[in-house]
Amino acid sequence: MQTDIDPRNLIGRKAFDRNGTKIGTIDEVYLDDATGVPEWAAIRTGLFSRDAFVPLEPSELVDGTLHVPFERALIKDAPDFGVGRHLSPEQELQLYHHYGLDVASPPTVPDHDFGKLAGSEET
Repeated sequence: MQTDIDPRNLIGRKAFDRNGTKIGTIDEVYLDDATGVPEWAAIRTGLFSRDAFVPLEPSELVDGTLHVPFERALIKDAPDFGVGRHLSPEQELQLYHHYGLDVASPPTVPDHDFGKLAGSEET
């Protein structure tokens, strides 16, 4: 997705699945904590239904509408975390797994000693 788009301009836009079927209307946009780049959109899937989170990275903004490369059924079955709150790293991981997207794992710390243990004295 284009990263130069103001996330506020996404709110209220229509969203469509990979087949061109309307999913709903974008209610909220969630930014990455570290980069500030728009990462997730919460889409209201119907008048009395909930919001479904969709990843913005593989999605495209075309002629003022968001096109999400997933089936509507998969989107509607996404984990429900409610809107208006911060997504935790664990919740984001659940969403990435739900959509079958690879997530870069955090760098591993080398397994070696960084110093002496407190109270141990080597001579």
